[in-house]
Amino acid sequence: MRILFCGDVAGRAGRDILAERLPALREELALDLVIVNGENAAGGFGITPEICKALYQVGADAITLGNHAWDQRGTERYIETDPRLIRARNYPRGTPGSAGALLHTQDGRSVFVFQVLTQLFMDPIGEPFACVEETLQEYRLGHSVDAIVLDVHGEATSEKQALAYLADGRVSLVAGTHTHVPTADHRILPAGTAYISDVGMCGAYESIIGLALDGPMARFTRKRPGPRAAPAQGEATLCAVLVETDDETGLARHVGTLRQGGILAEAWPV
Repeated sequence: MRILFCGDVAGRAGRDILAERLPALREELALDLVIVNGENAAGGFGITPEICKALYQVGADAITLGNHAWDQRGTERYIETDPRLIRARNYPRGTPGSAGALLHTQDGRSVFVFQVLTQLFMDPIGEPFACVEETLQEYRLGHSVDAIVLDVHGEATSEKQALAYLADGRVSLVAGTHTHVPTADHRILPAGTAYISDVGMCGAYESIIGLALDGPMARFTRKRPGPRAAPAQGEATLCAVLVETDDETGLARHVGTLRQGGILAEAWPV
């Protein structure tokens, strides 16, 4: 099975490059499933029902969120109606929305997708390690599901790596998100799980993590609020990771990164 995970979509520039490139990538890479992190898709903060529908139309099968999940008004109402829009699983019980999605490919194979938010340098919610352990007792790779993808949304690479080793051999892919900077450490861990510390973003890299320069620069240099933060509008790069899984075990056979467009060096996963 071939699964593509696209990094955090940062504003219109990120949405536009997905609309431009993703339909062709689905065909060219013979993709069985596409997952997109969409927590920054609406003006850099949160997501809207209209953007969700647009991402599905261009080829996304599921959308994960993150710490900006609730930034747009109306998200709490919409998220209850969309089982493919996935909020972090370690939010407190009773939080609205899907804490994981069981998806099926066109040929009937099953893929479970879930996300946890980390704790270091983040707003702590539920403990992510216990959440992952409990989840993997319920969803068993190669038994109850054919593939499992875990989106680890957080700042610290150490915490992401620890969660990946906890899940090694029990999920197909651990994809780090949130920092918007693609890392070069994609690999298959000893027990067969594909891993990358951060997929990067789908957005304009002539920016500060996807934001136009004025707002962040004012905060760093003047130490007080500056212009309102807004997504950069330059030429975007699409950053993603591709995992190919073994049909019997669900573990990774190959992992590679994909970068297209914009100012970053291009990369092709196979």
